[in-house]
Amino acid sequence: MAILRNEHHAFGPPGIPPRWTRSDKDGVGTAYSASSRVWFTVSAGILNEVYYPTIDRPQIRDLQYLITDGESLFHDERRHLDSTVAELSHHALGFRITNVEREGRYRIIKEVIADPHEACVLIHTRLDGDRSVLDKLRLFVLLAPHLNGRGWGNNGNAVEVAGREILTAHKDGTWLALGTSIPFLQRSCGYVGTTDLADNFQMDWEFDVAEDGNIALTGELDLSQGHEFTLALGFGHGLHDAVTTLFQSLGMPFAEQRKRFIEQWERVCRKIRPLEKVSSDGGDLYHRSHSLLLAHEDKIYPGAMIASLSIPWGEFKGDEDLGGYHLVWTRDLVQSATGLLASGNTDTPFRALIYLACSQRPDGGFYQNFWINGEPFWQGVQLDEVAFPILLAWRLHESDALRDFDPYPMVLKAASYLVRKGPATPQERWEENSGYSPSTLASNIAALTCAACFARDRGDETTARFLQEYADFLECHIESWTVTTDGALVPEIRRHFIRIHPVDVNDPQPDENPNRGMLLIHNRPPGSQVEFPAKEIVDAGFLELVRYGIRQASDPLIEDSLRVVDAVLKVETPFGPCWRRYNNDGFGQRDDGGPYKGWGRGRAWPLLTGERGHYDLAAGRDARRYLRALEGFAKGAGLLPEQIWDEADRPDVRIFFGRPTGSAMPLMWAHAEYIKLLRSVADGQVFDRIPAVAERYQDRRDCLPLEVWKPNRRVRSIRPGMTLRIQAPSSFRLRWTQNEWAAAHDSASTPTALGIEFVDLSVPRDQRAPIQFTFFWNDPQRWEGRDYKIELERADPT
Repeated sequence: MAILRNEHHAFGPPGIPPRWTRSDKDGVGTAYSASSRVWFTVSAGILNEVYYPTIDRPQIRDLQYLITDGESLFHDERRHLDSTVAELSHHALGFRITNVEREGRYRIIKEVIADPHEACVLIHTRLDGDRSVLDKLRLFVLLAPHLNGRGWGNNGNAVEVAGREILTAHKDGTWLALGTSIPFLQRSCGYVGTTDLADNFQMDWEFDVAEDGNIALTGELDLSQGHEFTLALGFGHGLHDAVTTLFQSLGMPFAEQRKRFIEQWERVCRKIRPLEKVSSDGGDLYHRSHSLLLAHEDKIYPGAMIASLSIPWGEFKGDEDLGGYHLVWTRDLVQSATGLLASGNTDTPFRALIYLACSQRPDGGFYQNFWINGEPFWQGVQLDEVAFPILLAWRLHESDALRDFDPYPMVLKAASYLVRKGPATPQERWEENSGYSPSTLASNIAALTCAACFARDRGDETTARFLQEYADFLECHIESWTVTTDGALVPEIRRHFIRIHPVDVNDPQPDENPNRGMLLIHNRPPGSQVEFPAKEIVDAGFLELVRYGIRQASDPLIEDSLRVVDAVLKVETPFGPCWRRYNNDGFGQRDDGGPYKGWGRGRAWPLLTGERGHYDLAAGRDARRYLRALEGFAKGAGLLPEQIWDEADRPDVRIFFGRPTGSAMPLMWAHAEYIKLLRSVADGQVFDRIPAVAERYQDRRDCLPLEVWKPNRRVRSIRPGMTLRIQAPSSFRLRWTQNEWAAAHDSASTPTALGIEFVDLSVPRDQRAPIQFTFFWNDPQRWEGRDYKIELERADPT
């Protein structure tokens, strides 16, 4: 037995580091079955990645065919053949790939599905063409294992099992087995970069073993047995498990497997709402989006829905980049679940809510993102991600879809976290900056209003009133925290929303004036400006205020802010309008078409087209053009990308105006936004609008005269005539004075079910002296040891 060993490097051969694949996919597939624990992606005519046994564990990078005549012709299926991809059915996530040789002499037709009941990918293959050409062709399969998400450290073997010769790979207890319905003529286990087939059109070396490296498995198929066969890739937690899976799948005729695969998908999609009537593509993107959202739920951890089965700019990333987008973000998960609710599906959102409740941190927060087993990946905090699970719980409550699950403990803990840690967020929805964010504040106001409704339903009026009044406090400060009165982007518009008013969340007395402050943008090109006046950086996040019903679409401030956004961020593409995230953004494809590697230029995001469509609908305008734009962005593959190229075509780097960049694709947030816009257009009202929120804020004439002091936001001053609320996370007695301690008063704190207690002080309209106070903490029995002071604001003499 020949053995090829890696003698040069402990973790693999030198010179060829592992890389992932382009993220602009042509398809994402899986079986709708809990027992078929594999997911796959296809792009450029080949199988890209396969995930097993959970949706966040990629196991291979590329499975493709190599073609030669043994004399002068060598074709790499991905690079040398022209590819088209078609769906196997309206709902099923399986694909027919046709790869045609550019001179038309032969073609390879593949149907790719997952075994409906096994952890195995099946590729039914037919080789067609001129008989004189086919008789000379030799066909090889090439597989690059990346077991457990890494290219280094893989091991390959050519083995014989049950009288059949197959190829296997393994690492750390995970195994794969590659076999076909026709025999192999030759097999070899080697290292990436050492394949000899392209050099002289012959497979000169056959090695039975390749150990501890970035390996490649190669096998020649015996075409004398026919030009039609099934290739199978099975997975398991041991050699026996993987090969048993492989042969179980190959033992069933492909036609039967295909029939069952399609039936599974058709059955689960049969009851969705008929929203096709408002689309312009006959419902193609609607059905594709619905199936994709279902497919992005894990099968071992029910309810765990990841952001995308992709690794942005993956062809430039290796073992050092573990995450990709196959992680759980609560924002993306709730967007996906709400998109399914819009389609009429309550089962998956219900599982998602239970999963979130089980993933909540002990303090009530949620990690920025995490693996499907709940282990945190990035450990930042975004207050909108704490708010979104409350919104999902309320939507399921309103849909009478909570069954026997009680979300109230999760809701209370999350609401308590929002009150204790806000109003400034450590990160906003673009995950880059801390401060006062219009979009984050919108989600928090809506969530706290829903939490108040939950508390009121439980008969806890004290907690309900406290939550609602804190939401009112946030609502009354939106403009003073996030609206500049000194704008310069559009000369005639001085007052408009900004993307974020940056403050340090660890500063208990930040400068809350949105006309001041510098915003650091981290992803800018080397040597370029990275700090900008915050009042000059805008996004359209304030539209969330309209989405939930906090502000009217006709609000002049909203309309003026949109004029600024359109002047700075809007892009007209061949398919319709699209918007960039914010000005001076550096997260995206570089100007030369190169990949984002820590810096680039922010491109247009299709999901923002969906958000604008929701606004236009709320404003009484026809939103169908935004649906058409989204359908155009997804044309062909039926997948919506995170970003599209927003400049002239760059065919040299395969990037075209209005088409995907190398960012994540498909992005489930974008697909959910499309479904919600379909539903909104069909209903004639915004699906995400929350009646309880709109009823509270749409017709308000005056803000609640409430100012809040708490340990992480020690307000400096207050207007006479307002109520000062002093709150803390434990029981206390407040000693306070309105006359420089000439007279002191004691007030006991009022408890809530949130673990937060408070005292309200009425500030007389004729008050002149500052409010001063200190705390006596009831447990332990001790004084704070310092006084706090809040100055009185003077009336403007003008």
